[in-house]
Amino acid sequence: MFEDRTLVCQDCGREFVFTAGEQEFYAEKGFENEPKRCKECRGARRSSSSSSRSSRAPREMYSAVCASCGADTKVPFKPVDGRPVYCMDCFQAQRRAAY
Repeated sequence: MFEDRTLVCQDCGREFVFTAGEQEFYAEKGFENEPKRCKECRGARRSSSSSSRSSRAPREMYSAVCASCGADTKVPFKPVDGRPVYCMDCFQAQRRAAY
């Protein structure tokens, strides 16, 4: 059903083979678009995007008081009145107790 096809990488302009096996995998996963980059350019793009994530601005942290132990803590979301906020230790304990 599938046959190897030669495609051109949109980044480097080199030809690469989109194999029958890769096409079958894409079809099984429901992917409708064929790859636009060769394996080397996909890898380079992936590694550059993961390194750019680490250069993001740090998250804004908000002060709160733990609803369980009363300790002052910092959380990466704005606390809402009437909803409990937990320090990391109490949060982890709550998660372990739930499972």
